[in-house]
Amino acid sequence: MVDKVVGSAREAVADIGDGATLAVGGFGLCGVPIRLIDALLEKGSRDLTTISNNCGVDDQALGVLLYAGRIRRTISSFVGGNKELARLYLSGELEVELTPQGTLAERLRAGGAGIPAFYTPTGVGTMVADGGIPVRYDAEGAVVETSRPKELREFDGRQYVLETALTADFGLVRAAVGDRHGNLVFHESAMNFNPLAGMAGRVTIAEVEELVEPGEITPEQVHLPGVFVDRVVVVGPEGKKIERRTTRPRPTAAEPSAAPLAAGGEEATEETR
Repeated sequence: MVDKVVGSAREAVADIGDGATLAVGGFGLCGVPIRLIDALLEKGSRDLTTISNNCGVDDQALGVLLYAGRIRRTISSFVGGNKELARLYLSGELEVELTPQGTLAERLRAGGAGIPAFYTPTGVGTMVADGGIPVRYDAEGAVVETSRPKELREFDGRQYVLETALTADFGLVRAAVGDRHGNLVFHESAMNFNPLAGMAGRVTIAEVEELVEPGEITPEQVHLPGVFVDRVVVVGPEGKKIERRTTRPRPTAAEPSAAPLAAGGEEATEETR
């Protein structure tokens, strides 16, 4: 069997050139392929199109590419919480295609499954279906490109809008565990968009925290089969960050809690993988 492990993140992204389209896993800072993104920043690729739930959180995750001026267009569901994205978008330096979150997920899944398009009720009666959402501004803040109207069709008396599938030149994902054949396991909420991004990439690169030998991941444990994965790089668990840190005090004896709380001064929850 083919051993898909490569020696470094730099080697894994070596053929991602200018103008590439990337499907990137993660949600906020959870499950983001941070080492691959950092290696891509170091490589210097530019004019990139990214497909992701959000385009990083300020100068973190995909935000490092955004701040460096490497991303030309993003297809995303949520662009709030990123001041640089707003500045680039409104000044005409970045194209933004906004897509409802569930629709974005299904567009990626459809692309990975070889389905060219599908109908959904999401967006009917709004600018999602009717068109007119600003995609690109000029330097003076005038809209120069908007989203186009989409095909509508009625099924059983209800209107649906046609959405097209998404594929990418490369899929970048992060997994908790992977084997040499590329089978991946994601940890809890870090699954988010990772399997979908992995399916949609023509070449999919996975950074994994732990590498195991083939057979150690049982078939029923696999979240993304190795048939979708082309390269695996071991990065370890370090470097992950929490987007919004929340703490709570230890309850007193007079105020018992129904749920276990973190000790005083500790995090209430573990950072997810």
